Amino acid sequence: MNNQNNDKKLNQSIIKAFVLLDAFSHEKHTWGVRELAQKTGYNKSTVYRLLHTLNSLNIVYQNSNEKYSLGSKLFELGNRVSLYKTLIKLTNTAIKKVALDIQETVLLSIIKEYQVFHINKADSLHGLKINTSIGSYQPIHATASGKLLLAYLPVNEQEEILSNIDLKPHNDNTITNISNFKKELKLIKNQGYSLDMEELEFGLVCIAIPIKNKTGTVIASLSASGPLSRFKVENITQYINILQKGVLEIENELSDFNDL
Repeated sequence: MNNQNNDKKLNQSIIKAFVLLDAFSHEKHTWGVRELAQKTGYNKSTVYRLLHTLNSLNIVYQNSNEKYSLGSKLFELGNRVSLYKTLIKLTNTAIKKVALDIQETVLLSIIKEYQVFHINKADSLHGLKINTSIGSYQPIHATASGKLLLAYLPVNEQEEILSNIDLKPHNDNTITNISNFKKELKLIKNQGYSLDMEELEFGLVCIAIPIKNKTGTVIASLSASGPLSRFKVENITQYINILQKGVLEIENELSDFNDL
C-alpha cells in the first residue's frame, strides 16, 4: 500500500521520458515516433510531446528523416559522472590524511548551479556525522566553502551569483544583509580562508581554504567541519596548516585541470 502511495507522488511524465530513453541501445539507436509508441505502449501524441521536449533540451536529436537518437546532453552528463569519479579517486588519499590529522570531517567542494556542490568527503574519526554527502548541495552564503569560492570569483561572476541567490537565514548567525555579506567576502579574500561560525547549523563550525590551478585561479575549496565544542578559534592557524598540506597534495594531483 505504501509503495502504491509513493508511486502516485512520482512525476509520471519524467518516468515516461526515461522509458523512452531506455529504448535506445547499440542495436537500435534511432527511433521514429510510431515505433516508440508501439515499443512503449504509449500513444503517439504522448511520445511526440515527450520527444519534442527532450529534443529542445538536447537530450535527444531529431535527424532529417524525423528519426530520433540520443543527444549531446546525455554525453555531457555521462562525462560529468566520469569526471567526478576521477576527482574522487585523485583526491581520496589527501582528503583522508587531512581528516585523520585534523580529526574533523573534510570536504572538497565547488560552486555549481549557484550552490556549493560537494565532490568528495572524509568523515571525522570522532564519530560525529556531518549532514552532507558526496554529490549534495548546500547554500553558498551560509557555508565556509561557499563564501570562500564566491570571494575568489571575478567581480562580474560574483555579482551574477549574488543576484541569483537568496540570503535567507538558516539561524540568527546567517549573514542576510547584502552589504555585510560583501564585506565578509572581501575579508575572506584578504585573509585567505573562510569561517562558518554556526551560520548554517547551530553548534557546527567550519573552516575552508582555496585549491588553485597552475595559473593561481581558485577551482575548489577544502574544508573541515566540526562541533563548536571541539573547534577552537585560537587553533585556526593549526587547522589551516593541516588543510594546506592536503591542498598541496590535491593541487599536485589536479595539475592538469584548469577548472572542475
